[in-house]
Amino acid sequence: MALTVQIQKRYGDFRLDVDFTAEDGQALALLGASGCGKSATLKCVAGIDRPDRGRIELDGQVLFDSEADIDLPPQRRRVGLLFQSYALFPNMTVERNIAVCLGRLDRRERRRRTAELLALLRLEEQAALHPRQLSGGQRQRAALARVLAAEPRALLLDEPFSALDSFLRQQLEEELRDLLDRFPGPVVWVSHDRGEACRNCPRVCVLEAGRSSPARGMAALMADPVTVSAARLSGCGNLVPARPGPGPGLAEVPAWGLTLRTAVPWRAGVTTLGFRANRVRPAEAGEVNAFPCRVVRAVEDAFSILVLLLPEGAEPEAPPLRMELPGEAWAALPDRTRLLASIRPEDLMLLE
Repeated sequence: MALTVQIQKRYGDFRLDVDFTAEDGQALALLGASGCGKSATLKCVAGIDRPDRGRIELDGQVLFDSEADIDLPPQRRRVGLLFQSYALFPNMTVERNIAVCLGRLDRRERRRRTAELLALLRLEEQAALHPRQLSGGQRQRAALARVLAAEPRALLLDEPFSALDSFLRQQLEEELRDLLDRFPGPVVWVSHDRGEACRNCPRVCVLEAGRSSPARGMAALMADPVTVSAARLSGCGNLVPARPGPGPGLAEVPAWGLTLRTAVPWRAGVTTLGFRANRVRPAEAGEVNAFPCRVVRAVEDAFSILVLLLPEGAEPEAPPLRMELPGEAWAALPDRTRLLASIRPEDLMLLE
């Protein structure tokens, strides 16, 4: 089973243009900054918004086709959308919120299926409560139970943990992952949190300003983001303008006064060097891509130290270089005001 989405829609000055396929057994992350069109895409797939043109197909059934004038209503698409706000009916109990989606069944079967979903999402004790009486995690589980009541063929998750604190988010993420492992259809998971996307989605489609990049493996995105926007979303801490160096396999960084060796040759369209903060390390003299730096600031995190550095040849307004070290490694340095830093050629990413 696969969900194929190829649509365009204009919202005022904003233009949505997305093209991706989500397959069963592999959750696909739609990853992008706020306002890039992730939620709008889900609304088009679910039938809440109508695209201007394009085609949406699920398991061989056409849900939308602008040329053939096909636009199935939401109730016929069997696509389950879990909203950020959960969208529970406030005047109904949890049990009733679920049962109302089972109206097609007779009373006895509706009661059985409601009890089954309450047990699946561990909501038996909250069945008689109203949404205002539930915790954030219980509201999320109730909303998911209601989505599953409609027996969807595909699931769309719109930032399902955005309203939860970090501890509860971790717990519910594990529970949701277990449930999705048993879901037989495609799952599209909207997120702006790269950690959440990495943990739950083997594949990713990056959206920037309404336009999608080709879907690819999450590991491939982290290893080679290709573009500056994708690198930023993947958590790359260092992005600096660069140009071809004086010889093959060399790149110049004018702002830092550095010439660095890269593992891959320069290609057309590259404007930026990117590398992750945890790939920068203290070096010994003579190492490849080693350069002296002044320590601007050291910021202590829970389990590491983020060190802001300026290479000695940097321009006055140059951005700092970020290095992330374990706390004990930082404490062991003999001089924490100046140091020699290095970046391996294979850790430098050429970005368009």
